[in-house]
Amino acid sequence: MNWTKKGLIFAPQQQLSWMVSHASIPVVDKVNDDVLRIYFGTRNKLGQSIPTFIDVEADNPKNIIRINNTAILPLGNLGTFDDNGIMPSWITTHKNKKYLFYIGWNPQVTVSYRLSIGLAVSENNGETFFKLSDGPICDRGIEEPYFNTAPCVLIEAGVWKMWYISCTKWDVINGKPEPFYHVKYAESHDGVNWKRNGVVCIDYDSFTDAIGRPCVYKEGGMYKMIYSYRSATDYRTNSDKGYRLGYAESFDGISWVRNDDEVGIHRSESGWDSEMMEYCYIYRHKDKNYLFYNGNGFGESGIGYAESKVSDELRGCNA
Repeated sequence: MNWTKKGLIFAPQQQLSWMVSHASIPVVDKVNDDVLRIYFGTRNKLGQSIPTFIDVEADNPKNIIRINNTAILPLGNLGTFDDNGIMPSWITTHKNKKYLFYIGWNPQVTVSYRLSIGLAVSENNGETFFKLSDGPICDRGIEEPYFNTAPCVLIEAGVWKMWYISCTKWDVINGKPEPFYHVKYAESHDGVNWKRNGVVCIDYDSFTDAIGRPCVYKEGGMYKMIYSYRSATDYRTNSDKGYRLGYAESFDGISWVRNDDEVGIHRSESGWDSEMMEYCYIYRHKDKNYLFYNGNGFGESGIGYAESKVSDELRGCNA
């Protein structure tokens, strides 16, 4: 792949009392042929993540048409899995409804946080959503004792396929508990009840201790995944250890080969994405692939994008 960076689209600047900072984990959906909707998690003055969206011009995503002035989901009731933060992770359209898979946050005592996967549904083309339940659809359990989060969901031949993040341990590093997590795979017949068999798709290596939200798409009959990955040590302050984008391919969506050198995009020498690049999302528009992503500060510096022209042999494939 060969990406051309087009720059920053949006970074909250205290536009609203609940939109103080961050635009984390962009999720992109089509409103119509001219408009794309970018869902993301912003933060209020308490640091809690709140889900909302902006609408942008499809041919020029840097042209913002609308900044939504309300949250699309409320924080959960006290004690529930999403009472301290909600971040969108993936949106899937099925039978004229939008299924928003999201991340629920809980602060913890011995470690920093616990994450779970929730599901909300929209019946009005993504303007508003309602939670399917007060509880998560995927949470820690017998086989996954720490947390799971950040799903990507595709539907193929009636099978709902999920690639998601699974935490395998916490280690105290430089006096602070740090999580280790990789990408696993699960399947469902309805998007609600998931069968998780512990299948690992993208695993740790000598550098990789954590892998950010996977973005899976199909092109030329092959599954492709772009993700972010980092070390567990000094990743907040040392760009050499921080998030960068990686790339992998698969014939079946289960067994993957990493080819990180082929991702075709890297952190800038200076500016909003010079220290980190993470949480990407690919969207096909006309003859281009758009790569939306976060930069420095886990989304604090905002959402930007890059584009790549689709080759003739891949034109017509689903991104």
